[in-house]
Amino acid sequence: MAANSTQMTGLAYSLVQQGLMAEADAEAIQEQAKGSGSSFVTQAIQSHKIKALDLAEFTAHTFGYPLLDLDTFDLEHIHTALLDPKLIQTHRIIPLYQRGNRVFVATSDPTNQHALDAIKFKTSLAVDPIVVEDDKLGKILGKLVEAADTTLQNLAGEDVDLEFTDEEAQAKKETEVDTEIDDAPVVKYIQKVLLDAINAGASDIHFEPFEKFYRIRYRMDGILYEVGQPPLAIKEKIASRIKVISKMDIAEKRVPQDGRMKLVLSKNRAIDFRVSSLPTLWGEKIVMRILDPSSATLGIEALGYEPDQKEALLSAIKRPYGMVLVTGPTGSGKTVSLYTCLNILNEPGINISTAEDPAEINLAGINQVNVNEKAGLSFAAALKSFLRQDPDIIMVGEIRDLETADIAIKAAQTGHMVLSTLHTNDAPGTLTRMMNMGVAPFNIASAVILITAQRLARRLCKCKVPADIPREALLRAGFAEADLDGSWKPYTHKEGGCDLCKGTGYKGRVGIYQVMPITDEMSRIIMKNGTAHDIADQARREGVRDLRQSGLLKVKQGLTSLEEVEAVTNE
Repeated sequence: MAANSTQMTGLAYSLVQQGLMAEADAEAIQEQAKGSGSSFVTQAIQSHKIKALDLAEFTAHTFGYPLLDLDTFDLEHIHTALLDPKLIQTHRIIPLYQRGNRVFVATSDPTNQHALDAIKFKTSLAVDPIVVEDDKLGKILGKLVEAADTTLQNLAGEDVDLEFTDEEAQAKKETEVDTEIDDAPVVKYIQKVLLDAINAGASDIHFEPFEKFYRIRYRMDGILYEVGQPPLAIKEKIASRIKVISKMDIAEKRVPQDGRMKLVLSKNRAIDFRVSSLPTLWGEKIVMRILDPSSATLGIEALGYEPDQKEALLSAIKRPYGMVLVTGPTGSGKTVSLYTCLNILNEPGINISTAEDPAEINLAGINQVNVNEKAGLSFAAALKSFLRQDPDIIMVGEIRDLETADIAIKAAQTGHMVLSTLHTNDAPGTLTRMMNMGVAPFNIASAVILITAQRLARRLCKCKVPADIPREALLRAGFAEADLDGSWKPYTHKEGGCDLCKGTGYKGRVGIYQVMPITDEMSRIIMKNGTAHDIADQARREGVRDLRQSGLLKVKQGLTSLEEVEAVTNE
């Protein structure tokens, strides 16, 4: 079947024409590459549709370019002075050497004319592509980024003045300071830290100063791992640089601050960072939350809801009015769940407004407002303003006080769908938490239509192995006798793991949910000032799985381990 040239170009089209790849596969890989911000070549190899060497040989032969084995090339001869590391990383092109007015570059996709034009524009040289294997190219790119911080130890003796005494001086010098820091190795080091964190799949980066050392840690799959200890003497430079690019006040070191920044990885992909600084005994601790907008477009199927839970949630959010609450501790994935719901509801005929502190993920077509308490723009004030603009759906980042709760409930009672979050341990506890805030039981019963509590458990890597867990231990964990019929065995992680999971035994995370629709009987219990235990008992009678039961279901499905479920849920 002939490939459609209007949909596929360059290498993808050639592979289909030569019968080396099915048209449907090529189109799917091209879409996946576009969505993830990676190249077609990288995505094709990662999807195991073709081997890196086979693809390189085909590309070189088809397009008439020389083929080079990067393992035979001396890295010291790479002409990195021609291009900065960011350009090399973005376009996955390495300048190998220059001859006269021509530069010879290593690339796995010589049909990527946009990348070649960018190199030509940057260097003012003619560009000659040399085809290399994509996996070997990736390894060299990683080594080049690592080399960017080789001069970091020399920074301890340098002195960059970032102290300002008044706002005018700061505004006047900010451009000069930014340029000055841009030339320093500390900038390349921070860039490397950010890129490594994104590549490693980290959710947070922690920069932590102590009396005797300075530490950087990544949070990956919910666990913090130390990744580096830069010289203690440059802690102020690192903090100042991060605060400059996050539009925070670098002269203020006595109070906590919040900011955000964006790192553009490619034309189609940019990563947002939510930045928080906190004064500690030994300097400012900075935490950067990595916000990938693509997480909001994964779809509800990817989050881990069971079919009945998914049906209940979708039914609730598509009702014309009412309140849906998502609860759980910080880092449990509440924001992604809310944005996934908003993405489902986001249609041209729907007016959606959100009030957040701050807005974490940007979605086109949704009116997002950042709460600013200092300026008088609180959650309550934003909600009042929303109601004057005829919204269909309102999302409140978090219900923190009685005023916000009252306005949100009134909105839910007067023809609006309201989505929000609360910090509680489970779904039944959310209702009593609202009562403790001062919300009248009648208002809760008439407005809230569904509550979902959630946790994130680490997902077992593909190197998982069957676990030999005694029957008694499984029963104590919460499994029923009927579950232990011998037709399945729980899995655990392989000792030492594998290369994919870096020895941890886990790769990625899966959601564990308690989805509790508010039925008429639950409403009656709420109206009678019932406790969280009363509501939990009624939910159990109605077949609502609690977090532990949902977690055990994930164990039975082989998605996670029993010890992981026991660690993140209460029985």
